[in-house]
Amino acid sequence: MRQSRENQPFFPEYQGVHRHGKELKAISKILDQNPTLAEQVLQDLGSDPGRGAPGMSGEQILRCAIAKNLEGFSYDRLAYELESSLALRDFCRFSRQQQPKRSTLAENIARISPVLWVQLIEQLVQGAAGSGLEKGRKVRIDATPVECHIHHPTDNRLLWDCVRVLTRRLGVLSVELDFGWTDHCRRAKKRHMEIVNSKRQTQRQGPYRDLLKVTRMTRSYVDSACSAAADVLDPAVCKMVRELRHFAELTDRVIEQTERRVLHDESVPATEKVFSIFEEHTDILRKGGRKTVYGHKLLLSVGQSALITDCLLVRGNPADSGCLQTMLERQNDSYGRYPRQAAADGAFASRSNLQWAKAEGIKDMAFARKRGLKVEEMASSARVYRRLRNFRAGIEGCISHFKRVFGGGRCNWKSWKHFQQYVYLSVVAYNLLVLARLQL
Repeated sequence: MRQSRENQPFFPEYQGVHRHGKELKAISKILDQNPTLAEQVLQDLGSDPGRGAPGMSGEQILRCAIAKNLEGFSYDRLAYELESSLALRDFCRFSRQQQPKRSTLAENIARISPVLWVQLIEQLVQGAAGSGLEKGRKVRIDATPVECHIHHPTDNRLLWDCVRVLTRRLGVLSVELDFGWTDHCRRAKKRHMEIVNSKRQTQRQGPYRDLLKVTRMTRSYVDSACSAAADVLDPAVCKMVRELRHFAELTDRVIEQTERRVLHDESVPATEKVFSIFEEHTDILRKGGRKTVYGHKLLLSVGQSALITDCLLVRGNPADSGCLQTMLERQNDSYGRYPRQAAADGAFASRSNLQWAKAEGIKDMAFARKRGLKVEEMASSARVYRRLRNFRAGIEGCISHFKRVFGGGRCNWKSWKHFQQYVYLSVVAYNLLVLARLQL
């Protein structure tokens, strides 16, 4: 029977003498102030509390997830540290006899929904407001990309991915079903490498045409496999057929975009492109002339205490100027009022945004770049504007800390749902450490 909290004693003798040990103790006290979270974890797991083996409790799963991103551990390293570290075992509430395996940790942590992490962020922000650590009267807003765990998307690499993935699944399915197909992986890889090593676009046309031909032939075998599986009721076979159809649909899109781009020299809009057949939710992000990033945009609001008071993952690549009102309205929903002063990056600047902010009662609204706006229009004085502009610059350090320490720069979890889980978990770990240091 799985429980929400572990009743066995763990390590009450651990006092937390080291600085980081004291931080873990402070974070533990903050989590104890939100006891309902363990019950919500059990709901995400979908387990019946009255049936089954004990397993990890909801509280242990929650704390292990936070410890993973707080320390920057892999699942394997987390399992080892839980075995060897007295401080971490005390934080995660494990008794002397309990020792979770890497697979157990991965399976349980991945099942916590993004909604729970968002709720925990809101509870931490409300708790900080109630204790006076972050009143939300002064806020800074910026956007940053979070990368997906994919290789650089080129047309030939995507076609090669389609061929080898479809071939691998066709080979597994051919053991259960009788249909005709041929393995073209060797030929596809040769064409892929020819394109990679070609120095001129004209030299790539022939290999591209042959690679497209091979991809279409491999795609045609999927229809044969699906026809052969039409009357099969085996759940395992049905699951493989569903996966095969999913990758076949992505293959059709990759073939279409390659023909348009390479053969017809057509510019394909970013919204119609496939950047990865494994992470098909990936967006392309490019700000100015800087590096192109394949992932998702994360909007952040940070208060005076360096606490992330709000975060929002958005799909596509909307202009920053169109997101300012959304972030300030979310600030109003969280605190029940708009901030007295706000600062944002220059990409958020526009006259309509400034007029809207003033109409909502925001006294001073500063942008890092004026973009045709006057200082007198944004702030009450030049001195206030400079102070707000310098205050905004501090969010760059917060973002750097969030990415370097808590893994917020690149997500290596698969699917859009797990991408959200990972990012919001990283925000929770960041906020807990900030609050613990403020309290200490």
